[in-house]
Amino acid sequence: MHRIRTALALSVATLATGVFLGACSETATNPNNTGSTGTSASPAGNSTTAPSSAKGLKIGSLLPTTGDLASIGQQMVGSVPLLVETVNACGGVNGEPVTLVPVDDQTDPKAGAAGMTKLATLDKVAGVVGSFASSVSTAAISVATPNKVMLVSPGSTSPVFTEKAKKGDFQGFWARTAPPDTYQALALAQLAKKKGFKRVSTVVINNDYGVGFEKAFVETFEKLGGTIVNKDKPVRYDPKAQTFDTEAGAAFAGKPDAVLAVLYAETGSLFLKAAYQQGLTKGVQILLTDGVKAPTFPEQVGKGSDGKYILAGAIGTVPGSDGKALESFNKLWKEKKGGTPGEYAPQAWDAAALLALAAQAAKENTGVGIAGKIREVSAAPGTEVTDVCEGLKLLKEGKDINYQGASGNVDVDANGDVVGVYDVWTVGDDGQIKVIDKVSPK
Repeated sequence: MHRIRTALALSVATLATGVFLGACSETATNPNNTGSTGTSASPAGNSTTAPSSAKGLKIGSLLPTTGDLASIGQQMVGSVPLLVETVNACGGVNGEPVTLVPVDDQTDPKAGAAGMTKLATLDKVAGVVGSFASSVSTAAISVATPNKVMLVSPGSTSPVFTEKAKKGDFQGFWARTAPPDTYQALALAQLAKKKGFKRVSTVVINNDYGVGFEKAFVETFEKLGGTIVNKDKPVRYDPKAQTFDTEAGAAFAGKPDAVLAVLYAETGSLFLKAAYQQGLTKGVQILLTDGVKAPTFPEQVGKGSDGKYILAGAIGTVPGSDGKALESFNKLWKEKKGGTPGEYAPQAWDAAALLALAAQAAKENTGVGIAGKIREVSAAPGTEVTDVCEGLKLLKEGKDINYQGASGNVDVDANGDVVGVYDVWTVGDDGQIKVIDKVSPK
């Protein structure tokens, strides 16, 4: 039966991916074993996953614990089971415990499509937290929409989703708790202008995330009076590439003041090493984005012949967190897991929270119910709540709420978008990433 079910999931996914972007093979993910791989998804074997209930809300997570974005995915993956555990401790949703089915999307659209197919057609989830990579979410939403599963991404930031939502492609089954890159590109362009960079070239991963960011940055930077050195010959690298000498040479040609590099960690580290080894990075400012902001990234890129970190002095932006619930979220994380939550962990918590709150508001554990209420519970009017359990209690009493999240106010608009703030970060001489400022796009 296991083989039959897996074959069914993969075959349906293959049909789906023929229409859109290539996708990813789905795997079972235990939040406490982020390196797990396989071909089927099952509830994690720990206390954060409730026993299955025929009546209860069932949600999935579709996040990268392996692949090109594993270094960031592993930072956020613990948020969803923590939210489920919290909700179940205060009575669950609609009087029943919530069940979580986690899946590793492997940072691969094929695995993401297969995983989403299993979650939608076999596990019958009502909502999914995911994915992180925009290319994977593109694959997943094409499965989620016809199956009426609400997909809430904590980190897919491509502007393409806004455009498609405006056209009605997602029928309301899409939202995200991280702002689109139109805002981050604006923030980074303003930062580049402030730093005095007049000539900037770009290199991006050739997918929805990279190309969408590139286009938004180019448009904004030019409006601010800057010049894009390689505008007519943009450098976009294959996500599956392993050598980058040619791309590095092209990106740094023309003597730019700075190079905007929109990368994923695994392939991005190889690109930056190649640029350094060719002597191209000397005297050129490296501008980075959220796709590589992980504590391990400077080490991945490595050190030069002088023993110094290649990335020392690089600066970048990343969606920040300034929500009213952030302090309590950080405290809970420390109590339950120790340490502090990593990148996008607050956004993942908020995505799961919105699924639970919307289901309670709808008084039904379905994707249709969640899609119909998610905007209502995330914005005014209604009583402001930062505590998910308090929100569930008020909703059970028939009252309206305005959830204030850990990442921000998460006011989901008609296109499923939110507006956020951005942290400005840099890499120190010691290889440590430090947040040095916040910027709000205007």
